[in-house]
Amino acid sequence: MSTLKSQFTEKYGPWAVVTGASEGIGKSFARELASRGLNLVLVARREELLVKLAEELTSKFRIDVRIQPTDLSSKSSSLELLQNTDDLEVGLLVASAGFGSSGPLLLADKQIEADLIEVNCAAVLQQCQHFGSRMASRHRGGLILLSSVLGFQGAPYSANYAASKAYIQSLAEGLGIELKADGVDVLSVAPGPIATGFAARAKMTMGQTMTPEVVARVSIAALGARRTVRPGWLSKLMGWGLSTAPRPLRVQIIGRIMQGMSKHQ
Repeated sequence: MSTLKSQFTEKYGPWAVVTGASEGIGKSFARELASRGLNLVLVARREELLVKLAEELTSKFRIDVRIQPTDLSSKSSSLELLQNTDDLEVGLLVASAGFGSSGPLLLADKQIEADLIEVNCAAVLQQCQHFGSRMASRHRGGLILLSSVLGFQGAPYSANYAASKAYIQSLAEGLGIELKADGVDVLSVAPGPIATGFAARAKMTMGQTMTPEVVARVSIAALGARRTVRPGWLSKLMGWGLSTAPRPLRVQIIGRIMQGMSKHQ
């Protein structure tokens, strides 16, 4: 094992928990972490996809992999994840499970919007407290939380999703300061549009997107060095382009963009 890999494993290993691991960003994080020698707990709803990914990673990287088929919109299932990893020394959490919605909030399905908050916010909070406390007691570890470029202002026609990501962004920023003295690194990842199954579930159409592989690679490189990272040129451009505008104007601009991307028209 190379020196860099050994240092990474010593700081963030030997086990990492990756939620939303069946596809998209979570899957890319799992592959990237496996290449660095970490054993993995793969968490997602679809067991067949987790089994396939576990077989790929164990064969290619000779690591140990556990799968945890879990619907994080269920409080009991979310708690089961924590209980089933108590025997492992988890040094890294990648909380990438989440989904979005689009269109006017008053026309949205109430249960879907409630589930969105459970998965995007409540489950992440529970995971941060559970794994974060264990990491702090060992004075090492890392938490990677998935925010969004929409988390820096309100987003009409994606209001609930943007609000959930504002929560994650704020949570990561606060935890980063709280856990610094305990040797635990916290990183917020705020990507723009990504080429995954996210858009279809959110009923959105996207133009230019970045790949989930870029998000995972850039994020892991930033862990321990930064507190927020905007992977890819598109997310950086959106951040820079809007940063100087007054917040009310930013909300209006984002609203026009989101209205154009929504399929609820």
